[in-house]
Amino acid sequence: MGVNLRDIANPKKIDLEELRGKRIAIDAFNTLYQFLSIIRGENGDLLKDSKGGVTSHLSGLFYRNVNLIETGINLLYVFDGEPPKLKNAEIQRRKEIKEVAAQKYEQAVERRDFALAKRYASATARLDDQMIEDAKKLLDLMGIAWIQAPSEGEATAAHLTTTGVVDYAGSQDYDSLLFGAAKLVRNITISGKRKLPGRNVRIDVVPETIVLSEMLATNQITREQLIEVGMILGTDFNYADFKGIGPVTALKLVKKYRKVEDIPELKGRINFDPEEIREIFLNPKVADVDPGTVKNKPPEEGKIFGFLVTEHDFSEERIKTSLARIAEKIKQEGQSLEQWFG
Repeated sequence: MGVNLRDIANPKKIDLEELRGKRIAIDAFNTLYQFLSIIRGENGDLLKDSKGGVTSHLSGLFYRNVNLIETGINLLYVFDGEPPKLKNAEIQRRKEIKEVAAQKYEQAVERRDFALAKRYASATARLDDQMIEDAKKLLDLMGIAWIQAPSEGEATAAHLTTTGVVDYAGSQDYDSLLFGAAKLVRNITISGKRKLPGRNVRIDVVPETIVLSEMLATNQITREQLIEVGMILGTDFNYADFKGIGPVTALKLVKKYRKVEDIPELKGRINFDPEEIREIFLNPKVADVDPGTVKNKPPEEGKIFGFLVTEHDFSEERIKTSLARIAEKIKQEGQSLEQWFG
């Protein structure tokens, strides 16, 4: 779901080139779900190989990473581990939404209303074990480092920004800020033209950054108070149904009363334990990483061809062209593959 902090986050739009030379810890599950939602056929169905295996996520992962590597960005993907128990309710809620969307998708296909079908299809995205395994394999072949988080990937990515392993956490969700990400970058895996849901309008989606210290200073709050704001709006660990309270109003209430349970307007309406939520964000389970163990490597071109072209029916020409772009970029920089990726 992700907590909606946009109205108080003051994100700064940037060019992708401004991230050149930076290391970014990307929330892998968040990114793969984006690809599964966006990369689909005209009827809304997922891209698949001749054996019926889903390839939408692999397509997004490969071609977008080529763009990012070509720009000179150093990537580290962080995969989710076991979610906190408090997330079970949110997981179940998402499952029910997907089931309803799947039914509406089938009905739209039967009516041959493919525009509506594609809209519902994007809400049915599911990530299974095989997709995760394939994504990790592709990253290995591309020479892109990844790590396994013990729990929430966003929490570990945020931790890596505070320990100096990376410069930014990369995610669409503002929850990374609640976990303490020193710097957050959004839209690096989905930038470009995007169609607004339910409208025949396309907008430019560009990368944007948020510096936590600047956000807190601008709003004159602490990170602890930001977590209180998140709880009022609703996080992955608590469902908040405080109608009429958006980010700006929530901020005002927290600045006045400091804690959720002390806000008069919310008395008798809090259906969660605030202390449990605070503990998740302030003391999450994270992976400690030695920077020397997560260096990227040159791509294994032959194995990439075998995996994407032979096994999953990707276009050999497109794969060759994409890898040639990386080689040309390295050549322009006058570096060896080892220097570039090391």
